[in-house]
Amino acid sequence: MTDTFTAFAGQRRLASGPMTEVALAVKRAQARGNEPIVIFTDATGRPIDFDLRGDEREVVARLAKLAPPPSAQATEPPSEPRGRGRPKLGVVAREVTLLPRHWEWLNDQPGGASVALRKLVDDARRASGDKDRERQARDAAYHFMATMAGNLANFEEASRALFADDRRRFVGLIADWPTDIRDHIVKLACSDRA
Repeated sequence: MTDTFTAFAGQRRLASGPMTEVALAVKRAQARGNEPIVIFTDATGRPIDFDLRGDEREVVARLAKLAPPPSAQATEPPSEPRGRGRPKLGVVAREVTLLPRHWEWLNDQPGGASVALRKLVDDARRASGDKDRERQARDAAYHFMATMAGNLANFEEASRALFADDRRRFVGLIADWPTDIRDHIVKLACSDRA
C-alpha cells in the first residue's frame, strides 16, 4: 500500500489509487463543488496535501517531481557532501553508540563490526517482519480512524479493540459507521494479512 492514496469528500470515498489518479479526481471534484476533501496516504493513514493549482497537466508535472521513478532516485547526486560509506551502494556512515564489550564482540566477528551489524539487522527484520507489518497496518488504520471517525460513536472502544487486536469486537463496534469510512478502516487494518 505504500504507493496508494485515498481521498474522501466528507464521509464518502471519492477516489483510491496512485497519487496522480487520486489528485486529478480531487481536482475535478473541487471544480464541481465546495465539499471538504481530505487525501490520505494508505501506507500511514495520515492526511497529505497535494498542490492542485493550475491545469491538470501542471498538477501531473508537479506530482511527478514528488515521486521520481526508482531508477531516477538511484542516479540523483547526493544532497550532502560525500563522506564515509559506500554511496553508490546506498551505504551511509552513521554513528552507533555501544559499550566496549559490544564493540569487542562485533570486531571479533567475521567481516568486522559493519558486517556483523548488517547481519544482525537483517535477521531481526526477518524475525519481526510480520509483527512490523501488523503494527504498521494497525497504526495506519488508527491514524485514518482518528481523523475521519474521531467524533463517531464507539470511537474510544473501537480504538482499544484495534490495539488489542480484537478484530471481532473492533468490526462490531464500527459496524454502524458510514460505509466508506468503515470499509477503508478495515482495509487498512487488514492490509498486513494481504
